[in-house]
Amino acid sequence: MKKVLALDIDGTLTDSKKNITDNTLAALKSACDRGCKIVLASGRPTPGLNRYKNELELEKRGGYLLSFNGARLTDCVTGDEIASQTLPYGAVRKIHDYVKDMPVGMVTYDSDEVLTDSVIDEYMELEARINGLPIKQVDNLAEYVDFPVNKCLLTAPDKVAYEVMLKLQEEFGEEFSIYRSEPFFVEIMPKNVDKAATLQKLCDYLGITKDDLVACGDGYNDVSMIKFAGVGVAMGNAKPEVKEVADVITGTNDEDGLVDIVNKYFL
Repeated sequence: MKKVLALDIDGTLTDSKKNITDNTLAALKSACDRGCKIVLASGRPTPGLNRYKNELELEKRGGYLLSFNGARLTDCVTGDEIASQTLPYGAVRKIHDYVKDMPVGMVTYDSDEVLTDSVIDEYMELEARINGLPIKQVDNLAEYVDFPVNKCLLTAPDKVAYEVMLKLQEEFGEEFSIYRSEPFFVEIMPKNVDKAATLQKLCDYLGITKDDLVACGDGYNDVSMIKFAGVGVAMGNAKPEVKEVADVITGTNDEDGLVDIVNKYFL
């Protein structure tokens, strides 16, 4: 049996309505009862994982939160941060100045709010809603953020987001990790931060190898951990690029695709 199960949230752990189905929840709790440790591995900020941490009872059963695409790793039982990486000082201002005349929104986060000085668009509203966080609109984001942040997020329609991502990678690719987690989200992270790098830190912390790890996902930001894990799983609804690197393709998130994986590797 494998020992650790890393799960992306949106499109993987949850169905199209952002809920964990009864069948998936039962399978995951049974796996925990057999000693499996679950890692919720998401681009979401840490507070945005609390709902699912509570539903899975990870504070009691043991588990971990890999948030901000790996920039922060938290032990659910103790609440301790095992690892945290933040953007360099001045990064928010540098990014803000570069994109201020582009047709994109920009957000970052404090402990319990989404922060922006952009016009609030549908993508920001989605980000706030799925994380259960309010949006706080400030006068000038670059001046307001005088504290360390784990990531910045740019929002725009698909084609615009892709073009902006390419420009940012060309301009800042040596300084930051820049990629899309969704067609309309451009993530700007500390350099060399991704889900795989942080899962390696967790393996070291637990004294296991990546062969003990199963990682499941559906989006662009899941590719690194799916390639890294002993068993990399793409959901049936995953992007084609994700399926290409996976060892296993399971059912969709609306078909309880995780149940087969749990049964095969943890039960």
